[in-house]
Amino acid sequence: MRPVAVPVPPRDDLQSLEGYHSPQLNVRVRLNTNESPYPPPPAFVAAWLEELATVPLHRYPDRRAHDLRAALAARLGQPVERVFCANGSNEVLQTLLLTYGGASRRALAFEPTYALHSHIARVTGTPIAEGERRPDFTVDRDVATGMVERHTPSIVFTCSPNNPTGTLDAPETVEALVDAVAATGRGLVVVDEAYGEFAPRTALDLVADDRPLVVVRTYSKVWSMAALRLGFCVAPTWVVEELEKVVLPYHLGAPTQIAGRLALRFETEMRARVDELVRERDRLLDALERRPGVTPYPSGANFVLFRVEGDGQRVWERLVARGVLVRNFARWPRLHDCLRVSIGTHDENDAFLAALAEVLTEVVT
Repeated sequence: MRPVAVPVPPRDDLQSLEGYHSPQLNVRVRLNTNESPYPPPPAFVAAWLEELATVPLHRYPDRRAHDLRAALAARLGQPVERVFCANGSNEVLQTLLLTYGGASRRALAFEPTYALHSHIARVTGTPIAEGERRPDFTVDRDVATGMVERHTPSIVFTCSPNNPTGTLDAPETVEALVDAVAATGRGLVVVDEAYGEFAPRTALDLVADDRPLVVVRTYSKVWSMAALRLGFCVAPTWVVEELEKVVLPYHLGAPTQIAGRLALRFETEMRARVDELVRERDRLLDALERRPGVTPYPSGANFVLFRVEGDGQRVWERLVARGVLVRNFARWPRLHDCLRVSIGTHDENDAFLAALAEVLTEVVT
């Protein structure tokens, strides 16, 4: 008789780990995952399909994604040796942690922030220290640098604009963190700018070979390419060299490489969309600020976090009942009764505001 197979347990440190989830529901207005509400320009899709038809599908893609990296480097004014591309910004983060993290090292993040920073750290066996943000969700420079000195982390994560709060890091805070990490001689500061194109400032100009600074970005939001999974980082050349040793061979498919390169030809169209979404964000912020029972937080991203008086969980549920899905943070630590709404089209944003007004009359007393 053959032995009966039993489930093999994962690593001890992963047994209590929950996966990262953003539940999707079949609703009329979906504003919960910070995607672009607009598809890519038709001319881009046509150019992509035309070039894709010439790809020898029986051959592996360019392992180093040279043409894509060169195009990005030219757009950003950086040497190509400082650009690393991967399947979404999350794979960039994972590769950084596989390269510079591990059981004998430590990562540092400031909560509340993007949940995947700590999640991927744990998946890669990297212990993580958690710093606290101020009540307005900004990072206190002195507290942050003090934690660097105390924990000597190998990776310091900061997110600007911060997800899910939308807050921006002050330039002096980022520079102080870089200086503090450089003084330890053993770490990197990783600035996650997944929403950087919507913000008034960036840390990209600070990247140099003599600074332990990495800036991570994505094509998913601004470039309307969430389905193609493309992200990149700009980092010192010595960091990129190490990342390329660790990432899986041929990890970035030819369709994604081509799309990323061709998208840069449509910067004018993309910039117009950013401007439209920023206008809609500011309009939505203004409407929420004037709504009794709601406290919105300033945002430099394509979403707005807001706290409701009463029961945030009930507000979320009743919005869903009206066909409007936003991200539910009402039961998360530090974000009690908070919800996050992605910026959609003008009509989608109006539908959200109308539904919220109806729900608040029922829930907020």
